[in-house]
Amino acid sequence: MPTVLQKPTAFFQNFDRKPSQQQSTHYCPGCGHGILNKLIAETISDLGIKDQTIFVGPVGCGVFYYYYFDVASVSAPHGRASAVGTGVSRAHPEGITLVYQGDGDLAAIGTSNALHAANRGENMIVFFVNNNIYGMTGGQLAPTTLIGQKTTTSPYGRSLQNDGPPLHMTELIATLEAPVLVARVAVNSPKNIMQARKVIRRGMQAQKDHKGYVFIEVLSQCPTNWRKTPIDACRWIEETVTKCFPLGIKKDVIDERDALTRPLGHPDFQTIAHAIGLDKNEETTDKPCALPFPEIRLKSAGFGGQGVLSLGLIFAFACMKKGLQTTWLPSYGPEMRGGVANCSVMVSKTKIGTPVVDAPNVLVAMNKPSMFRFAPLVPEDGIIIYNSTMIDEIPENIQTKNLFALDAGNIAMELGNSKFANSVVLAYLAAKTKMFDLPELKEYVRGYFANDKIYEANIPALERGFALGRREIDN
Repeated sequence: MPTVLQKPTAFFQNFDRKPSQQQSTHYCPGCGHGILNKLIAETISDLGIKDQTIFVGPVGCGVFYYYYFDVASVSAPHGRASAVGTGVSRAHPEGITLVYQGDGDLAAIGTSNALHAANRGENMIVFFVNNNIYGMTGGQLAPTTLIGQKTTTSPYGRSLQNDGPPLHMTELIATLEAPVLVARVAVNSPKNIMQARKVIRRGMQAQKDHKGYVFIEVLSQCPTNWRKTPIDACRWIEETVTKCFPLGIKKDVIDERDALTRPLGHPDFQTIAHAIGLDKNEETTDKPCALPFPEIRLKSAGFGGQGVLSLGLIFAFACMKKGLQTTWLPSYGPEMRGGVANCSVMVSKTKIGTPVVDAPNVLVAMNKPSMFRFAPLVPEDGIIIYNSTMIDEIPENIQTKNLFALDAGNIAMELGNSKFANSVVLAYLAAKTKMFDLPELKEYVRGYFANDKIYEANIPALERGFALGRREIDN
């Protein structure tokens, strides 16, 4: 019987987080990222380190790595993956920290983060994908763009006079004392892929042994932005790119180094609380305000573009004007537009220990994914306000009975603009919690909007939402 090829166990068997692409990646045809992803996944599986590996992902073409890798993961802001990797490595010294960055992410905005992580010799392996261009954003000039190479921002080609020479990160990092392995490989041909596999396995084994910092640059083809066929792109790496960025191991002192361990302290929380004054729990506002809970933990969630972040921010602003202790923490990733976005708002009469809301006691859900994600986390005495325009199904495993359906989307359309939905919900929330009366809410909202026309346009939505909330209370 023919041998059936299996995916590495470090990959999800089906990419269920992106249902439209269950059997394929999001990468362009001919892109080298997919090959590198497979080499990394094979190595993780072969070394038996799947449960130890923590993947730190970038902003760039590799941003959706978490669709594919069945390992612990964390996404970093643009250019900060090496800094986030440092925190992950220090906090989980028993783990294996894998940092994945492109040339724009690491060699432009993230240069200082990358160099200092390397100089400190952090226990991490960094994969630096060099395709000579900004791939995700449309093919602009990158720090690694070749002399004469044309991009959308260098239509006449990169020049020494205007742009300087390409940045050689591998050679630069190889001059540092701390790194144990620094190499450049390519994924454009079977021969180079086999060599890349060997280097990757040596680097990952060094991480398994906690030997310190490993840096592997990977020359990757980008047919889409290079305006070449996949075959021509692979040939161009061989004939042109490697002349500027020669392949090879630039530094390997793994066998000479002992395992690198750093002490990890666990400070007592009460000591920290005392140092920053959190153990003094006196009320910090002299304005009368009845809160539905001693501490409001609000989660406002929905599609990007529904105004869920603004809803939370305006609510936080109003609470702050009321003299309450308030924090606002947004959360959104690369799928913000059209994907799920949310924010956390903490409100209290006493000092707040953390802005993070893990178990909201007040939930505003503007779409079904948010309802199903957060509603089960709301405790029995919690409050859920949901946009029944878009939510026609309630999760079975919710704990609270305080569910309030609000047809916010249709109400907003009746008022002339779907963007008024968040104002309808905000006023309804204010009425339900009895935290603000309507004139007070209008005053605070007025302080938030700098534009008079926008403020005036939202007044009918505030009045409608508040009236609905009060009517239900009165009845």
